[in-house]
Amino acid sequence: MSQSKQNIQNGSCPVYKKCGGCQLQNLSYPEQLRFKQNKVEKLLKGFGRVAPVIGMDDPYHYRNKVQAAFRTDRNGRIQSGVYQSGTHRIVSIDSCQIEDRTADEIIVAVRRLLPSFRMTTYNEDTRKGFLRHVLVKRGFATNEVMVVLVTGTPIFPSKNHFVKALREQFPQITTIVQNINPYQTNLVLGERQNVLYGKGYIEDVLCGCRFRISPKSFYQINPVQTELLYNKAIEFAGLKGKETVLDAYCGIGTIGIVAAKHGAGQVIGVELNGDAVRDAIQNAKANGLKNIRFYKGDAGEFMQAVADEGEQLDIVLMDPPRAGSSERFLDALIRLAPPKVVYVSCNPETLARDLAYLRKNSAYRVQQIQPVDMFPHTAHVECVVKLMKHNGEGR
Repeated sequence: MSQSKQNIQNGSCPVYKKCGGCQLQNLSYPEQLRFKQNKVEKLLKGFGRVAPVIGMDDPYHYRNKVQAAFRTDRNGRIQSGVYQSGTHRIVSIDSCQIEDRTADEIIVAVRRLLPSFRMTTYNEDTRKGFLRHVLVKRGFATNEVMVVLVTGTPIFPSKNHFVKALREQFPQITTIVQNINPYQTNLVLGERQNVLYGKGYIEDVLCGCRFRISPKSFYQINPVQTELLYNKAIEFAGLKGKETVLDAYCGIGTIGIVAAKHGAGQVIGVELNGDAVRDAIQNAKANGLKNIRFYKGDAGEFMQAVADEGEQLDIVLMDPPRAGSSERFLDALIRLAPPKVVYVSCNPETLARDLAYLRKNSAYRVQQIQPVDMFPHTAHVECVVKLMKHNGEGR
């Protein structure tokens, strides 16, 4: 019997097959890294040499964000867990090998508290009931903990007593937020929210910078590997102190703020999510940075406007979602022609597509490709790619 099959039979994860979240858990960690290396090389070897993937020393309990769906089964038992991959069926989970232990314990505690407070779970068919999801975020460097209770109604009976009971079990919780989502939607979070305890956000430290994290704002899930990823991106940028840098798809400003603090002349961040932009502005203030500013808007439209105005950029840092960049953005990038582009990608398939588009238009050549394992035990792999303007400028 192979070691990988033995791992499953030994029950390394009792819901491995049901959940589907950790697609590679049947492989040893060195085998997972080889799988990801081969995947990236297959997709990107035509653009240049792929460096060895950077793995984790301890590839467990790395997720600083954990969310669980809640339901009541036919026997009246309250369940909490994750949706089975590709379905809307909940797989009951009390602990997960890739999730933060404290977050898992808090979710179990919430589930056990519900009956004593006569709180129901939300039924998506009848659209009645109270609790839909629980989201927990923890700052690994600060140990601050946020709990977000996603409810189907704004009415929260005995909320003060519930908050007190939960904090008695977990005094490390620094803020609790009620998010209201009464709609039939696949989105976990709704538009409205009430702060029940604390500031309504937590903070964490990454690459020597402090970041504010709200319920809706995006923050990298694996802070250990994120430091490696961002440090590699800054290395590829080769900042000298006078560059104008655009941080596209900037989120709460993480990579742009790191660049602003570590050598950029000035940084411009653009992000569509308004909550994230507000956090980004606060993050820049918290880090005492005056050489960075943020704009709310679509990255492609913003790039087109910059190109239309004839502005000059020295470096573009881009970290698009899994769908990759748009042709509108890439066309504007080609028009702007910054000497250097650093592309951070969470999807090598769309990365390969975008690199092919840039090469087809004779705009940029790839100089370095560095995969980073941000999500051990899953099939996902991130990459940082350094591109230079094809005519050799920017060396």
